[in-house]
Amino acid sequence: MLDAIIIFSFILAAAGVGFFSTDLLPEGTLSRVSNLEALRFVFAVFAAIIGGAVGLRIQTGYRRLEAQVREMPLEVIVTRAIGLIIGLLLANLMLAPLFLLPIPSDFTFIKPLVAVVGCIVLAYTGMNLADTHGRGLMRFINPSTVESLVVEGTLKPASTKVLDTSCIIDGRIETLLETGFLEGQIIVPQFVLQELQQVADASKDQKRVRGRRGLEILNRIRENYPERILINQSDYDDIATVDAKLVRFTQEINATLLTNDYNLCKVASVQKVPVLNINDLVNAVRPSYLPGDNIDIKVLKEGKEPSQGIGYLDDGTMVVVEEGSSYVGGEVRVVVTSALQTSAGRMIFAKPQASAFA
Repeated sequence: MLDAIIIFSFILAAAGVGFFSTDLLPEGTLSRVSNLEALRFVFAVFAAIIGGAVGLRIQTGYRRLEAQVREMPLEVIVTRAIGLIIGLLLANLMLAPLFLLPIPSDFTFIKPLVAVVGCIVLAYTGMNLADTHGRGLMRFINPSTVESLVVEGTLKPASTKVLDTSCIIDGRIETLLETGFLEGQIIVPQFVLQELQQVADASKDQKRVRGRRGLEILNRIRENYPERILINQSDYDDIATVDAKLVRFTQEINATLLTNDYNLCKVASVQKVPVLNINDLVNAVRPSYLPGDNIDIKVLKEGKEPSQGIGYLDDGTMVVVEEGSSYVGGEVRVVVTSALQTSAGRMIFAKPQASAFA
């Protein structure tokens, strides 16, 4: 709509200029014109064509400028605005004496010309200085401005998170909210809620239990965090799968997808959608055991090798105890010998402390 208004305004203005420009023709030329109205109409049409081309060019430049402004950080926009205002104020103060000078009537056009050029130059200079010394400028105006903006997240606000079905059923989202490690607004699309309801109504008992658990978790976090959890009614009838809808929705609102689905993470990454994988977070915060560290572990079963025993840490990490088959069913202190990261998770290899130092 705005594009059409810009182009139409230039066409209308140019047509008006062309229509009345015939009055500027010499009297001798006008006297030889038999149909003045037709000439005005021709001038108006040609001027309108030129105005449309100029308007299209202005509209394209405006959209390009708008795109650049949207990509600018808030800090840059604020400092440039301040620099522009300061530059215009200085221009008016410095150029005010110019209008008091006695200038011959033939040269009165110099005053507005110098005023316009001076305002443009000083405004542009102010914006350049703001780009170079913007942070210092804001600190000069208010010493706590920059620091408070950064602390409050105003300069770089937390991105909105979009939850998928598996993330809700998993339940760890509730703990992340309780601990405060998850920032920003959290959106649950309507099609995710519908999929969750379908899982809760499934014929298989195990699937039905998972769905009902997800609905309970979602209700709890909505009650505990009513201002952060939003249900969005958007849907895409032309897209069949929920995963594809999630990716499209996250792209459109420029948000971050929160999930623990490995395949969904890969699909979203291919389409350049920001993803937070809860499984990656869990792996990142797991305690790191180095060779020589001691662990108290309960050996639950024998391993693939006859002499091996298998135990698990509280976070689910599997510990393979060499020479640990004799400790099955009991607890033993082991010494870490090595660790292995696999696609399925992390494995730790250890030996009983008694045999390690034997």
